[in-house]
Amino acid sequence: MINATAARARVTLIVFPGGFNWPVWAAEERGFFACHGIDVEVLTTPGSVFQWTALADGRAQIAITLMDNVVAYREGQTAAGIVVPDAVAVMGLDTRAMPTLVTRPTIRSYQQLEGATLAVDALDTGNALVLMALLEHGGLRPGDYRLESAGGVTRRFEAMQHGHYAGSLFNAPMDALLRRQGFTALDTARSVLDHFQGHVVAVRKAWAEANRVVVVGFVRALCDALAWLYDPVNRAEAFALYNRRMPGAVAGSDAAAYAVLFDPVAGFPPDGDVDRQGIDAVVRLRARYGQPRKPLRESAAYHDPSVLVEARVLA
Repeated sequence: MINATAARARVTLIVFPGGFNWPVWAAEERGFFACHGIDVEVLTTPGSVFQWTALADGRAQIAITLMDNVVAYREGQTAAGIVVPDAVAVMGLDTRAMPTLVTRPTIRSYQQLEGATLAVDALDTGNALVLMALLEHGGLRPGDYRLESAGGVTRRFEAMQHGHYAGSLFNAPMDALLRRQGFTALDTARSVLDHFQGHVVAVRKAWAEANRVVVVGFVRALCDALAWLYDPVNRAEAFALYNRRMPGAVAGSDAAAYAVLFDPVAGFPPDGDVDRQGIDAVVRLRARYGQPRKPLRESAAYHDPSVLVEARVLA
């Protein structure tokens, strides 16, 4: 642990808004970032293009993003034309949960999605490829439906509530919140994937190598936050934190979100590890559906495990 009286390094973390940032909030408010010598500015993003543009031009140094985005933006398989050639994941945050295809309450079969418009963050990154695989699994061909870029999870969540789209993919806790409002959980990615690496902490490798102490401390702080959140002794404080930081939180949403995000089987991995088979699955999906088609690297090229190894030995 770094001397708390020493000058702290300043970094900018770029995230999608939502309850998935609970560990970040805990690291901020419980002083875990400060204890590891870091001041973190949190920048929210409306979508993946904005997020990765910020990483590319240095406005942000760390991102919480989907593993697929790491591969897509490293390989230049995006319509935006942004290439981040040294992007790597250094910590896993969503390794055991599968995104859910949520549809309007009246839609209860894939056949009812024929001719419909579904929302994605971006047409060629993130969970869009998972959605394509699910729709193919359900018997639909690309011309049978339309995908529309609607931005990040908060925007898609609100658009679904207003009836603008027939369906979209959501991770916890948004999928559970929509189900409570009567929406249909039509399917999950488990129908087409045995493993899937979702959210990760991502950095540019050149920046991480030049700022090793900072990135290791950041990862250690998030691990400390996860340990604090998983501890039942802290449950009341954790719920109060959620209600302070989550816009529009209603009674009971804290417990509902916690039950999903910190489920001992399917929640955040307490050790921060990635699912290497899950990264393999992401690379296979991108090789099949990503554009332009190109040979991709072995999955290990998109993940640097050494940061987490170092973080685990910090006191």
